Amino acid sequence: MATEYTPTELMDRDSRANRYYRNAVERHWDPGEIELEEDVENLLAYIDAANEFTRTDWERTLNGIAKFGAGEDAVTEDLAPLATVLDDLDEQLFLTTQLYEEAKHADFFDRYWREVIWTVEDERGWDRSNPRADKWFNEPYVELFDRNRAAQYRLLEDDTPENRAKAYCHYHLTVEGILAQTGYYGMQTSYGGEFDALPHLPGLVEGFSKIRSDEGRHVGFGMNQLKKLIADGVDPSLVQETVDELVPLVQGITEDERFQPDDESEQVGLENGRLAAYALEKHTDRMQQITDAAADIPDVDELVRIEDD
Repeated sequence: MATEYTPTELMDRDSRANRYYRNAVERHWDPGEIELEEDVENLLAYIDAANEFTRTDWERTLNGIAKFGAGEDAVTEDLAPLATVLDDLDEQLFLTTQLYEEAKHADFFDRYWREVIWTVEDERGWDRSNPRADKWFNEPYVELFDRNRAAQYRLLEDDTPENRAKAYCHYHLTVEGILAQTGYYGMQTSYGGEFDALPHLPGLVEGFSKIRSDEGRHVGFGMNQLKKLIADGVDPSLVQETVDELVPLVQGITEDERFQPDDESEQVGLENGRLAAYALEKHTDRMQQITDAAADIPDVDELVRIEDD
């Protein structure tokens, strides 16, 4: 006798999680196909055009790239517990795409360091930089990612609605929604050709654009999960309080002054406060969409669209 299946055992193709899954499939991209040769040429020209270009100047250029590369490695490793505890088929489908995409993001930054950073250093006869050297990561950075890891692995021992909410707050709302999205916006703007005093790095900008689009979908998924948890009884104040505890760490990362020029007149790129304002605007909008029962979370097509911010 043939087995009879009920609709609950099949995909719900109208669910938000399934739409996120399909969107990820349809927007596939390969980090190995992004052209990087122009980045090498422009960095070499940028170094040669400087009156004096020191190792400190070079490390200032590499600082953000190193932080993002290590961050993508970390979130790739730390998402597995959430994928393990989810019992909804469509949510599981989406998490498989997120795991895959986090791995692609880590792949892109590894390739960029090997094919761009090391190529430039070899051309100039410099020692090759270590993208995982401790000097790139200040205490707030280490603490934020340690807390995120702990929040994810807590689910394997105590999978409660409140702990799931905290996991989404750490990973999707804070690490991806505030830190990463703001940082990608800043790096795209800085190296997109807007500032003559900074090198134009089209390969890096293209990678940021594609990663940022992926993570818009990731953040939207986390927002939707939190909205459902709140509808099922999780106190909205838990979400707000969890993120509020983490925001100072994000500020400590984005305001890392160790690689900034001593003379403020020598600073180039985004003016002071622009990134902070961007992060605050995005965070405020997301919290309102999550905690207000009448508010809608943007559709997936809007979440993955990168506008001219």
